[in-house]
Amino acid sequence: MEKKTHRLTGLLYLIVIICAGFSQGYVRETIIVSGDALATATNILEDEELFRLGLSLDLVAFITDAIIAVLLYQMFKPFGKNLALASAALRLIAHPAIGSINLLNHYLAIHVLGGAEYLSSFDQEQLASVSLLLVDAHTNGYLIAGGFFGLHLLLLGLSIHKSNTIPAILGWFLLASSLGYLIETFGNFLVPGYETYTALIVGFSAALGEVSFTFYLLIKGKKL
Repeated sequence: MEKKTHRLTGLLYLIVIICAGFSQGYVRETIIVSGDALATATNILEDEELFRLGLSLDLVAFITDAIIAVLLYQMFKPFGKNLALASAALRLIAHPAIGSINLLNHYLAIHVLGGAEYLSSFDQEQLASVSLLLVDAHTNGYLIAGGFFGLHLLLLGLSIHKSNTIPAILGWFLLASSLGYLIETFGNFLVPGYETYTALIVGFSAALGEVSFTFYLLIKGKKL
């Protein structure tokens, strides 16, 4: 039964990686033109279905993440209940809470461009500017969630080391992922202008830690 739980957690984690990766790594990268409100608004309206799909897939990922938080708590509770509880709480706050609420900014970015009657006093250029402001707000909300998620991965890595049932290297990989998320969040807020570099750091470190852990749970998970 415990082995099935590990495999289920791995499967759900894979769903999160695919959904969130497509939404953040493809949809927004394809549609959003940094600093160009009119180009971004044009892309959103031309690819409205894709933009809405990105929101929907993010929501699927965040709902799934809530289930993963509970499963990880059950998995690591025997090796330190308080540590496992703190780790689960941080994961629940990160994406199921902050990330889900932050999707309102994603939705409103397209809503203001939809020609609602009460927005008729604004011209198209003004609406495009408001839309880009909401896109930027969503980006910053993602960063805030990433700070909580980075701390979750830190505690998850420590839980793995305490368990002595999962290869310690995976714990080190997750600690590296934690550092990547924290560098992106605090680096972008404290030292703006290096977003391209921090995105590369978090992309590499997340792939190293989270993807490795996911496939371990799927393929080589064993009883704790």
